[in-house]
Amino acid sequence: MGRSAGTLVERLCQATNDHDIEALVSCFATDYRNETPAHPERGFTGRAQVRRNWERIFAAVPDLTAEMEWIADESTVWSEWEMRGTRMDGQPHHLRGVIIFGVTNSEATWARFYLEPVETGGPDVDGAVRAILSQADRDTGHGAAASAVEHPAEESRSSEQDLPKGAARP
Repeated sequence: MGRSAGTLVERLCQATNDHDIEALVSCFATDYRNETPAHPERGFTGRAQVRRNWERIFAAVPDLTAEMEWIADESTVWSEWEMRGTRMDGQPHHLRGVIIFGVTNSEATWARFYLEPVETGGPDVDGAVRAILSQADRDTGHGAAASAVEHPAEESRSSEQDLPKGAARP
C-alpha cells in the first residue's frame, strides 16, 4: 500500500544524494504548492522555485547527504528526513524533520514542510518552555499568566498570602 507514493520520496532522496538537479526537480509538479506551517511566509508555489532553492542548496553545501524514512497511502507520504553536510564557510549543515507530500502521477503536488536546523547546545525542555512563554508574554503582554504556568505552586501561595486571615480561596 502506498508504494507508488513512497517511490516519489525514494527518488527525491536519491536525487538529493546524487546532487542531480534535473532528477530532483522532476519529482515535483509544475504547480507544486509548498506550505511551511511554522513559517507561513516561506510557502511558495511552482517547480521553478524548487529548482532555485535546490541549486542554491547544492552550491552552498557541496557534500550534502540525505537519509529518509517514509510511510504512505496511495496519495500521501509522511517522510522523516535528516540532511547533513558542510557549508562552503566550513560550518556544519544539519537539518531534521518531517515533510508530508501529496502525490499525483508520481509527482509531489503539495507538501507541508517541517524540516528545521538541528539546534545543539540549546536549552533543556524547561528552558524551552520558559522561552516560548516569554515570547508569548512579549507578544500579548500577559506576563502573570506565564508565571503562573511556570510556577503554579508559587502563584497559589502568593494568592493565599493576599487573603485576609482565616479566609479561604473560592
